[in-house]
Amino acid sequence: MALGKYSRVDGRRSSSGYCSTVSIVVVVALCLVGVWMMTSSSTVPAQTDVSQGNKNEVKAHVAENNDQNNNEGNKGAVDDNHSSEEGNLKQFEDNPGDLPEDATKGDNGVTPNQDEKNDKSEDAEKITEEKEEEKSEEKSEMKRKKTGKKKRKIQQLSRKMKMKRKKMRILQCSGEKDGEKEEGKIVENKKDDESDQGSTEKKENSSEVFPSGAQSELLNESTTENGAFSTQASESKKEKEAQKSSLGEKQNGNSWKLCNTSAGPDYIPCLDNLAAIRKLSSTKHYEHRERHCPENPPTCLVPLPEGYQRPIEWPTSREKIWYHNVPHTKLAAVKGHQNWVKVSGEYLIFPGGGTQFKNGALHYIDTIQQSVPEVAWGKRSRVVLDVGCGVASFGGFLFERDVLTMSLAPKDEHEAQVQFALERGIPAISAVMGTKRLPYPGRVFDIVHCARCRVPWHAEGGKLLLELNRLLRPGGFFVWSATPIYQKLPEDVEIWEAMKKLTQAMCWEVVSITKDELNGVGIAVYRKPTSNECYEQRSQSDPPLCQDSDDPNAAWNVPLQACMHKVPIASSERGSQWPEQWPARVDKVPYWLLSSEVGVYGKPAPEDFAADYAHWKRVVKKSYLNGLGINWSTVRNVMDMRAVYGGFAAALRELNLWVMNVVPIDAPDTLPIIYERGLFGIYHDWCESFSTYPRTYDLLHADHLFSKTKSKCNFKAVVSEVDRILRPEGKIIVRDTVETVSELENLFKSLQWEIRMTYSKDNEGLLYAQKTLWRPKEEEIVTYAIA
Repeated sequence: MALGKYSRVDGRRSSSGYCSTVSIVVVVALCLVGVWMMTSSSTVPAQTDVSQGNKNEVKAHVAENNDQNNNEGNKGAVDDNHSSEEGNLKQFEDNPGDLPEDATKGDNGVTPNQDEKNDKSEDAEKITEEKEEEKSEEKSEMKRKKTGKKKRKIQQLSRKMKMKRKKMRILQCSGEKDGEKEEGKIVENKKDDESDQGSTEKKENSSEVFPSGAQSELLNESTTENGAFSTQASESKKEKEAQKSSLGEKQNGNSWKLCNTSAGPDYIPCLDNLAAIRKLSSTKHYEHRERHCPENPPTCLVPLPEGYQRPIEWPTSREKIWYHNVPHTKLAAVKGHQNWVKVSGEYLIFPGGGTQFKNGALHYIDTIQQSVPEVAWGKRSRVVLDVGCGVASFGGFLFERDVLTMSLAPKDEHEAQVQFALERGIPAISAVMGTKRLPYPGRVFDIVHCARCRVPWHAEGGKLLLELNRLLRPGGFFVWSATPIYQKLPEDVEIWEAMKKLTQAMCWEVVSITKDELNGVGIAVYRKPTSNECYEQRSQSDPPLCQDSDDPNAAWNVPLQACMHKVPIASSERGSQWPEQWPARVDKVPYWLLSSEVGVYGKPAPEDFAADYAHWKRVVKKSYLNGLGINWSTVRNVMDMRAVYGGFAAALRELNLWVMNVVPIDAPDTLPIIYERGLFGIYHDWCESFSTYPRTYDLLHADHLFSKTKSKCNFKAVVSEVDRILRPEGKIIVRDTVETVSELENLFKSLQWEIRMTYSKDNEGLLYAQKTLWRPKEEEIVTYAIA
């Protein structure tokens, strides 16, 4: 450039000097073109201002060559290409966040380099204008060749940019369809994100997105379409590839095997411990049907039954289920004539009958209320215990009367009766009235029901009937439908006389003895006393009153005793008053929660209760119902693994589902509060297996449970138990510490579950995952569960 300027001052126009000058100018111009192409191909920015700069740069080089005839068409083609590209890029204008991060790198360095190139181009343009009349034929030919090469490179660059933008539009569409967000640590997949935009604005303006501690809350997180985030398509592809990897089951050192047991797909570790059962000295009191948990809980996975498929949804499931999901026909052969269950092709059909209501449960249910109007199904009587439930049709049809029934039956020769109930979407557990108290607090059930349940109530001083007395609210009803009520066979007469004597000694009032003419059975209804007056007036203390030190709420592995607990009479004592009618009782603070008592979260008990309920209503409404992408119509059987006051279940009560509220045995005993609200639940130790069949719950909810079990339980065994009771395609929502959530995420990935969402803030985390159909191929023999 210095030589060119010097030549102009000197004024000499020698042929050799002219050629040298022109050659230098051309070399400089070509160098600039090369630099521009290298920087353009490496960055490929998609912003409108950058593409406009490229257009100006091409124009400058075309002007520098000053070949009007050849370059007018070239310039027009380039302008047309960039104009069409500019239109395609309008959606990205002022939105650099729509692009992947690597597509925006170096944008800040483009503008200064572009200005420098434009300054140099102006100098070159002035020189070529002075030399225009002296261009040689040879130089023109060279320039035409160079221009053609530049045109081809520009066209190639244009095609590359179009392909990149097409890719980005595909990824953008995919991201808008499925949705994924990462903020701090968020990964979220949802099917419908449009309704979440308002919640995003609320989230950004609120400091209550995820408060720490037990009152933590996650508001509804929406999908972010802008910002330097990965796209849904790329992240989903990576996750699917990782889950399909043959090494998936061995991630982070976690390997899984199938449980090889005699029970096969129906394995319940604490009920199928055959080694412990063989060592029992007696089975007279059904000890072999009670829980015998292995010292080292299994960490293997229960296999699926062959042909397993997604369960039929409620309410259709009440009438029929897939045969292959519970492939047992023995009960149909034995009880088919009583309309328990029948086989029909690929289905098991449930006509709604039972041993005492062959013509349908609803007529039987209505007969009970007609005989005792005070029963008032769904108002006064909300929570029922059904002992010896069979396939639980009684509880299944009580849903139509707005009644919640805890059905129980042993895992016995009535093959899979509780499994049938749960597959149908009816609450039930495997349990037996044997030598220990049932895992419920005292004075919580409004009604206890037994329809020919094969329990010897009168035996051994009435020990088993006295257990029902512990469970029944003062003023509650015992509904008994059995042959001793209406048959005159010697054995029946003997049992009836024994029951009359026992119930009188227990101060139970005979409210009604009636006959269901349609079903041809008799029904006796008894009422538990509401005061201690009768107890004090008895001539004999048989059965005796329990000692004052005997806690009626103590129920975990506590031996049965043949005694009665006094009825509470103090106005501030639980059981002295009947709860509010349903549904008012679900919202009302129990009358016996005193402000002088400290609640679980540190506030006065009534305030604690109210705050917990308000918290879960917010979480369910703002996060769970709409923010996680759950299709709640497919959710029927739900478990809250650490329920506290039952606020989570109460917040879901408008949905067509039921919640098993579990209160861990080492947590504050809040289960009586849950029952007072018209909900139900059970005590449990999560270091042991739950008393349910495999694949029986659609959704598990665990609020700060796993961090509390890590220090005292085999953590992998707990996760194995979660896998056992959750159905394929079932979901789990975990709220816990970040460390625990991270550990669980790794374990769930090793199980090849789908991680639908993770969130963390202030050391609090949320994890939402879904179980898949994957099962390992390698087996592990569980020696204590082999016959």
